[in-house]
Amino acid sequence: EVQLVESGGGLVQPGGSLRLSCAASGFTLSSRDMYWVRRAPEKALEWVSSLSSVGNSRAYNPSLNGRFSISRDDAKNILYLQMNSLKTEDTAMYYCATDRDGVMKGQGTRVTVSS
Repeated sequence: EVQLVESGGGLVQPGGSLRLSCAASGFTLSSRDMYWVRRAPEKALEWVSSLSSVGNSRAYNPSLNGRFSISRDDAKNILYLQMNSLKTEDTAMYYCATDRDGVMKGQGTRVTVSS
């Protein structure tokens, strides 16, 4: 059974950093393109970042302006999202997913950026 479990969210002040984790079971992360998506309050699901299974190519939503970084630990089968210089508009529920539309995703981890 494919399962994704996100963690690492929390309350952080503007300008702060967080690292989200996504532990996968039932499949090997490196065998699939993986995604981070987010849903801000009262907004639609938004693609954040992707990491390809071939060539480890990374892509980011241009609105992030280079503040986030996606990575993967193959030994632990965990996907990460390093988030720096956080802004209030980054407040959202963050999900890792096996598709860009977030159809197959975990339960999410909440990130709140507030002073």
